[in-house]
Amino acid sequence: MRVSTQDEVVLPRSQPETQGIPSSAISDFLETIRTQNLELHSFMLVRNGFVVSEGWWRPYAAELPHLLFSLSKSFTSTAIGFAVSEGLLSLDDRVVSYYPDETPGDASPNLLHMNIRHLLMMGTGHAQDTTDALFKQTNGNWAEAFLARPVEHEPGTHFVYNSGATYMLSSILHKVTGQSLLEYLQPRLLDPLGIYGATWETCPRGIASGGWGLSLTTESIAKFGQLYLQKGLWNGARIISEEWIAEATSKQIENGDGGESDWAQGYGYQFWQCRHESYRGDGAFGQFCIVMPQQQAVLAITSGTNDMQGVMNAAWTHLLPAMDAAPLAEDGEAAARLAEQIRQLAIPAPIHAASSPRESDIAGSYRLDENMFKWETFDIRFEENEAVIEMREPDGDHQFRCGRELWIEQVSRMNQGVEQRIAASFSWIDADSLELTIRYLETPFCHALNCRLDGSDIVFEVKPNVTFGPSNGMAPFKGSRI
Repeated sequence: MRVSTQDEVVLPRSQPETQGIPSSAISDFLETIRTQNLELHSFMLVRNGFVVSEGWWRPYAAELPHLLFSLSKSFTSTAIGFAVSEGLLSLDDRVVSYYPDETPGDASPNLLHMNIRHLLMMGTGHAQDTTDALFKQTNGNWAEAFLARPVEHEPGTHFVYNSGATYMLSSILHKVTGQSLLEYLQPRLLDPLGIYGATWETCPRGIASGGWGLSLTTESIAKFGQLYLQKGLWNGARIISEEWIAEATSKQIENGDGGESDWAQGYGYQFWQCRHESYRGDGAFGQFCIVMPQQQAVLAITSGTNDMQGVMNAAWTHLLPAMDAAPLAEDGEAAARLAEQIRQLAIPAPIHAASSPRESDIAGSYRLDENMFKWETFDIRFEENEAVIEMREPDGDHQFRCGRELWIEQVSRMNQGVEQRIAASFSWIDADSLELTIRYLETPFCHALNCRLDGSDIVFEVKPNVTFGPSNGMAPFKGSRI
C-alpha cells in the first residue's frame, strides 16, 4: 500500500567538524566497510540534528526506498504508543480479549495471561518464533494461527524473537482503529516528519505485517531515529510522549548475557538495547536505525550483508569514540578525502570477460525445469552492449536488459510482482558460462544467475548475496532449448 506522494522534507546539513566529528573518523569507518567486504547500500550520520555525512553505493540512490525487514517493528511499536496515549488500548489488555472467535477452546493459562506488553517485549512465552505458522495458515487468518501455537512459558519470563507477535500488534491496532498501520501513522508520525511514499506488505487479509515489510528511504530512517533521540519532540512540537519513548527504548526483558554481542544486551518494546548506552531498531541483512543518546547522534544504514555485527563494530570502533562535545577545527585535507570516498562509493558490475566465442550458441529460448522461482521459460538475445532477457512466470512475462559488464537500471516486476527499480549486468565467467547479475535496488537482495552451456541445454545456478536459507546458493535446474 502506498501512502501520499509529496516530496520528503530534508534534515539540515552541516560539516562533520562543525558538529564535533572529525572527517577522518568517517573515512576510517568507510574504509573498514570496504576492506571487510560489508555490502552497505547507504549510510547517513546525524549529529546534533544535522546530517554530517551521507552516501549511497551506486546503483543505490537517495530517492529509492529500501525494504527494512524487522526495522519495521520499531514503527509498529510507535503506533502502539500513539494508541496508548489516545486511550484506544492498554498494554495490560489480554491478547485473547480481542479475538473471541479465534481463541482455542482449550486455551492454556499462559495464552490467557498474555498481554499487549508481552507482545511488545518479545516475551509472549512461546518457545520459538510463530511466523512460519502464520505463513502456513491456509485460510489466511494469521491471528488464529498465532493463538493456536503452544505457549510453553509464563508470559514476560522468556525472550524469543517472534515476528508473529509484532503482527498481532498490527492486527490489534487494526481492530481498534479500523485503519492500517500506515493510515494510522501517516498523520501522527509520517506527515510531521515529512515522510511520504511509504509502503507496507500485508497479510492475506490486508492487515500490515507489522514485523516486516515497511519500505522507506534512508533519510526517513534517520528522521525516525532523530525523533526518538529528541524524546518525541520535532521542530518544537510534541509528536509522541517522552514517557513512551523512555519505556520503549529501555530494557524490558533479558535476551542474553551481554558481552560483545549487540543482540544480547536486552530488549525494549521492539527496540534492541546496544552496547555503549545506545539502542536501535534493526532488520535482516543490515537495516539499521542506531540511536546514540550520549553522543546526540543517529546512524541510519541500509545494506545487504549477513554480518550485521561487523557493521555495528565498525561504528563503535570509528564513529562513536570520535564524537567530541565541541566543534573541531576545519581539516580541509580530511574533508577532501572523505568527499572523494563518498563520490566513489559504488558496487560495480561483476567483470570477468566481456564476450565469449559461444555467445551465439547460448542465444535462444529455453523451457525450464521446475524451480523455486517458478520461472517457466527463459529467452536471451545479445545486442552490442547488452543482453535482453525474457522470462515467463505464472503471473506473466518479464523482460529486462543486462549491460555488458555495466549496470543498466530499469523498472521491473520480477520481485513478487511489485514494480521496483533493478540494475542488471552480464559477464562471461568462461567460454561456456554466462553470469547474469540482478540487483533489486529497493531491497537487500541481489541474484547472480550462472547460465552454463550443457550441449544444447543450459544449467542454471542462482546465488543470492544474502538469504535466510543456505548461503551456498540454490539447487541448480536445467533449461531445454525450445
